[in-house]
Amino acid sequence: MSVSVVGGGLAGCEAAWALAEHGVRVTLSEMRPNVRSPAHETDFLAEIVCSNSFKSTESSNPHGLLKAELGMLGSLLLEVARETSVPAGAALAVDRNLFARRVTERIESHELIEVQRREETELESPAIIATGPLTSDALAATIRKRVGVDSLAFFDSIAPIVSADSLDMSVLYALSRYGKGSGDDYLNAPLDESQYRGLIESLLDADQYPTHDFENTPFFEACLPVEEMARRGGDTLRFGPMKPVGLKDPRTGSEPFAVLQLRREDLAGQMWNLVGFQTKMRQADQRRVLQSIPGLGEAEFLRYGSMHRNTYLNSPEALSAHLSARDDESLLFAGQLVGVEGYTESLGTGILAGLNMARILAGEQPLTPPPETMLGALLSYVTGADSNAFQPMNANFGLLPPLESRIRNKRERRKRLAERAFEKMTQFAAELREKA
Repeated sequence: MSVSVVGGGLAGCEAAWALAEHGVRVTLSEMRPNVRSPAHETDFLAEIVCSNSFKSTESSNPHGLLKAELGMLGSLLLEVARETSVPAGAALAVDRNLFARRVTERIESHELIEVQRREETELESPAIIATGPLTSDALAATIRKRVGVDSLAFFDSIAPIVSADSLDMSVLYALSRYGKGSGDDYLNAPLDESQYRGLIESLLDADQYPTHDFENTPFFEACLPVEEMARRGGDTLRFGPMKPVGLKDPRTGSEPFAVLQLRREDLAGQMWNLVGFQTKMRQADQRRVLQSIPGLGEAEFLRYGSMHRNTYLNSPEALSAHLSARDDESLLFAGQLVGVEGYTESLGTGILAGLNMARILAGEQPLTPPPETMLGALLSYVTGADSNAFQPMNANFGLLPPLESRIRNKRERRKRLAERAFEKMTQFAAELREKA
């Protein structure tokens, strides 16, 4: 039996390789060059169109930990990335053209992989759909019809997420607006008039990422970037996402001039979302501007805010725990389409999709990594988050379950989290090999 893998990007190539290495014949479909992408410049598979960096290689970094885990699972693309790397300190950066060329050569030379240059517009299982954030309109319409009209987004509006243990709780106070809900659903950063006016000035001066031609989508009024709201008038933000009404500071008994609310992002309260602060500011300016807000002076950013064109599934609603359509376990999805952000994250979902498809075809149950691993935690979030507020996520330590004993030193805590993850992934990889 042959499996169709749709999409020749990072996740699709990884999925095809994992399947072929387990003896499954694969047809890998890539629409280029017959149907052009507005972002790609070549016809190579696995062409990366943004940064040439796969981020850190250090295990004390979430992306480095994820790389170590994927190495245990046999990642082809990380192997090629190391072969084509360029100097980048502790990061793994590649010569993007050489990287894509080498991946294409490896994929096309595998005796069990046939590459076909055609646009797929239907969903026929067994298949892995890994068409990424620039999925063609025709296939996107088919996916939308299959998984539900409300399960596919086309514009990505993301607010930053910060680590709980980096917040100054002597400044912030826990309170839901008008006291609704549980008392610790929201944290509030109070600003006086001087602090608020300074924030507005900083937003207006901040450097922003340029908009690509294919991202010239009008902003939705319900999710304007904060710098756009600041441009519309000095009081727009404090009558919008920063309005203090119903948020009296219990220490003063009065409402602040403005309030930044932080919403709990996970059950353990390790990650907090800056409500309404979707932004196009560059990362350095996000840190500078947002750390000027009271209580956020030492804030550690687990995910930076962004706004860009993106096609992704509402995976908690549309997909199973192993990334399949809920009505067909052999129709799997992978890559940025499932709601992960980042190159390495896409590779991870591609490998898992390939490994689980091989298991399904062999009559075995699909497996998911333990939640204590970075890949397992990312998958748990993508498939188990609140579907009413789901947004794409990158690898970060806030996703991992807390350690049994609390460790205040951040460096030591991360070391212990990485050691636990490494141990769990070693066991998981051994289980996969044994069952294979």
